[in-house]
Amino acid sequence: MTGNGRLVLAGAPIGQVGDVSPRLRELLGGADVVAAEDTRRLRRLAADLGVELTGRVVSYYDQNEAGRAQELVETLKQGRTVVVITDAGMPGVSDPGYRLTQLAVEAGITVTALPGPSAVTTALAVSGLASDRFCFEGFPPRKAGERARRLGALAAEERTMVFFESPHRLEESLRAMAGAFGPDRRAAVCRELTKTYEEVRRGGLGELAEWAAAGVKGEITIVVAGFAPGEAEPDLDALAAEVDRRVAAGERRSLAVAEVAKGAGVPRRELYDLVHRRTATP
Repeated sequence: MTGNGRLVLAGAPIGQVGDVSPRLRELLGGADVVAAEDTRRLRRLAADLGVELTGRVVSYYDQNEAGRAQELVETLKQGRTVVVITDAGMPGVSDPGYRLTQLAVEAGITVTALPGPSAVTTALAVSGLASDRFCFEGFPPRKAGERARRLGALAAEERTMVFFESPHRLEESLRAMAGAFGPDRRAAVCRELTKTYEEVRRGGLGELAEWAAAGVKGEITIVVAGFAPGEAEPDLDALAAEVDRRVAAGERRSLAVAEVAKGAGVPRRELYDLVHRRTATP
C-alpha cells in the first residue's frame, strides 16, 4: 500500500469501560497498528469490549517514545492507519503521543482524534470552580525548590489551574500550593474519577493539605481557583508555618524563607523576621 495513512489519537476510559464509544470499538478492531502505552491493558480493554484486535499491537510509552515514533511514521507513510491509545484519557495530555503527532504533522500525514474521557475536563466540571478559562499544568516538579518556583510563577494566574499528582506526593504539593497561593485559595482534589470510590474534596488549600496528611490513594487531579485581583493579602502566619515545616524536614531556613516568600509574592525580609520572632519566642 502506498500514500500517507492516518494517525488517530484515541481517548480511553478513565474508569468506566461503559464510557467507551462505538467508534472506539470499531477503530480498535480495524486499525492496521495499535500503539498502546501498556499492551496488557489494551488487550484487557479489548476483551472487556468484545473486540478482536486484528492489527499489529506495539508498545508506545515514555521510555521508547522517541524511537518508536519514527518507526510509526514510516508505517503511516505506507498508507496504514495507526491508533495511539494510553492507559486512560487522551494521548498527549501528560501521556505519550506528542512526539508522534509532531512528526506526523511534519510529514504531512493526516492526524485526527477520537474524543474520549479526560481527567482534566472531568475534574474541572465537578470542581465547582470557574471553568470559562483554565490552564492545565500537568504534574508539579518533584523537587521542593523547583516546585516552589513553578508555583510561584503561577501565583498571579487568573485562570483556574488543573494539576495531576501522585497520591504519595499530594500532601506536600498541596502545602506548597498553600504557600504559593495562600491557604484559603479554593481548590478541589478529585480522586478516582468515574470509578467506584470516586471522591471530590473541596475547600481551601490549607484545609485540603491537612486532610491529605492522613493518606490518600488512587488517581489524583487537583483543581485550583485562579487569582482574583483584589483578593486578601497572603497569610504571613501560614507562610511562616510552611517555612517551619520545611525546616523540620531538613531544608535550610534561609532557602525555605526565600522559596516560600517568592512563591507567595511577599518580601523575603518580612517573612524572615516573622519566622525569626516565632523561633525566638519561648
